[in-house]
Amino acid sequence: MKQTSLLLMLSLLIFLLGAVSVVIGPADVTLGASLTALIQDDGGPLTIVMREIRLPRMLLAIFVGFSLGLSGAAMQGYLRNPLAEPGLLGVSGSASLGAVLALQTGFAATAFYILPLSAITGALLCALILLVISGKSRSILALILSGVAVSALAGSFTSLVLNLSPNPWAASEIMFWMMGSLANTSFNHIWLALPLMVIGWTSLLLTGKAIDALTLGEDAAASLGINLRRLRLQVIIGTSFAVGAATAVAGAIGFVGLVIPHILRPLVGSHPSRLLLASGLGGAALVLTTDIIVRVIVPSQDLKLGVIMALIGAPLFLHLIFTTGRKES
Repeated sequence: MKQTSLLLMLSLLIFLLGAVSVVIGPADVTLGASLTALIQDDGGPLTIVMREIRLPRMLLAIFVGFSLGLSGAAMQGYLRNPLAEPGLLGVSGSASLGAVLALQTGFAATAFYILPLSAITGALLCALILLVISGKSRSILALILSGVAVSALAGSFTSLVLNLSPNPWAASEIMFWMMGSLANTSFNHIWLALPLMVIGWTSLLLTGKAIDALTLGEDAAASLGINLRRLRLQVIIGTSFAVGAATAVAGAIGFVGLVIPHILRPLVGSHPSRLLLASGLGGAALVLTTDIIVRVIVPSQDLKLGVIMALIGAPLFLHLIFTTGRKES
């Protein structure tokens, strides 16, 4: 399939899913009334619901999914490992640790932006640690090992905070946040996270040519004029900003960056650069779909997006591994 056709199809799918996402909710309101309230500001409660609750939730689903899908494709291309995903660098775990500390200390209750800002700070500190530890080496293995170590350390500290928490309400809030959700989000979260996401998207999308060259090997890529250290910096910074901001506003959501590149890779060919934008759009479509499912299955219950994503993503990923193994045998 041509890349242009694929991108157009994914964009159309996102548009349709976005329209469905906006009109779905617990209130028994017709489609026409929902769209009218979204377009025309009559000052009524339905207009407030559409513009201040459903619309930002739909937009955040797109932005979060795009960040996770793009980061997953960039990580798999850079590491030349189809099992790589954004959490491998420890960005998600570090962002979660920052948010957990804000919740545990009570700072998150002082202002709406403290919680996402703490998560973003954790992600950026992770990026700084990775650059310091692995920056002197060109080896990709050094980056992977550094990421695994940082991820394990962040997870250990998060568990320690939960273990020592004297406040059961804070521990419960931490657990619910770590499950991932787009509920109770607003345009304030978008204005806080979107600029950082754009920085991450730009950095990752600019790695396409270098990642294509890296498929020939590090030495061959260097002989073609690719600056491997700058490429590493772009991948780390891009992933940290994009995934850190996504985790800050939506909590920990897994499998998007792992599954989407696998699904789309057969459709774009052997060039990793063609997978970047397609995976971003595919990730947006997947998160939108899952968020719709969350609100449709049990409308009266606060199902968490991360939980449903894992229930969808894990079997899908196992199916992909099984089918790939059969083709190779």
